[in-house]
Formats: sequence, structure tokens, C-alpha cells
Amino acid sequence: MINMRIRALPAGVRDLRSHTGFWLRFVSNHVSHSFARKLVGSGVTVAEWVVLREMFETSATSPSALATATGLTRGAVSKLIERLVRKDLVSRAEATDDRRFQDVRLTSTGRMLVPKLAAIADQNDNEFFSQLPVRERERLVATLKKLVAVNSLNKVPTT
Repeated sequence: MINMRIRALPAGVRDLRSHTGFWLRFVSNHVSHSFARKLVGSGVTVAEWVVLREMFETSATSPSALATATGLTRGAVSKLIERLVRKDLVSRAEATDDRRFQDVRLTSTGRMLVPKLAAIADQNDNEFFSQLPVRERERLVATLKKLVAVNSLNKVPTT
């Protein structure tokens, strides 16, 4: 546990640890960093995993659609796609109906890798959240989804 010392603060300045966002970020950072460490052996980053997972349920998609789905910029998605092409996890071709657009799809290697990475993601989730009773975990997820909805959040976290 982090240091929970009590100290006098100037009027109007709340302790950092009194903020809900502090605790959300504290947990999120630890979950994310743990997942990133687990992915090292796979040769895939968290951002690449997000793109691969988004592509898993489609036969082909476009960089623009991936940018929309992930909340990343088109430039960031293009760089990720390029890295995934070099790793032979994604293929890229000009769209048949308009040469200005590209179709990207998982290669067979990429398609076989996604379930393995998903198992790592599940393992990481379980390590952090299995200590919560099922109902409490469901309430936590429901509360977070409600915050996403009421704040119109749509960018998928990739780091």
C-alpha cells in the first residue's frame, strides 16, 4: 500500500489521495504495466494488441475504421499497422473499389496470435480483480461503463 501519511494542507488544497481519479489511475497504471510486461515475450505492445483485437472480428478493415474504433489518430494507426505488417501479423492491400484506400486484415499468424494474447489479458485481469467477489466486480465494471457513457468517452485506452 502507498504511504497514507496525514499532513496539514493549505486551505482549499485537498490531499492527492482524496481524489477518485488518483485511485482509478493508480489501479489502472498497475494493471496496464503488468499487462505490458506480460506481452513482452509475445513481441507485441499494448497498442498493437488493441489493434489486433479490434481486427480479430472482421475479415478486413481500413486504417480509418481502426482509428475510429481505437480513438487513435490515423497517423498513429498507420504506424501501428506498419509495425504489424513487418511482424507478419497484418497484411495491407489497396482497396479494390478505390485505390486511395487500404484494406488491412490479420494474417494467419496474427489470427492465431490473438487468442493467445487474449488469454494473457484474461490472466492479467484475474490477477488484479479476482480478489473482488463476482457481484462487486460486476458493480465496478457497471459503474465504470456508466462513467464512460455519461462523459461520452470513446477513446479506447492503448497505453
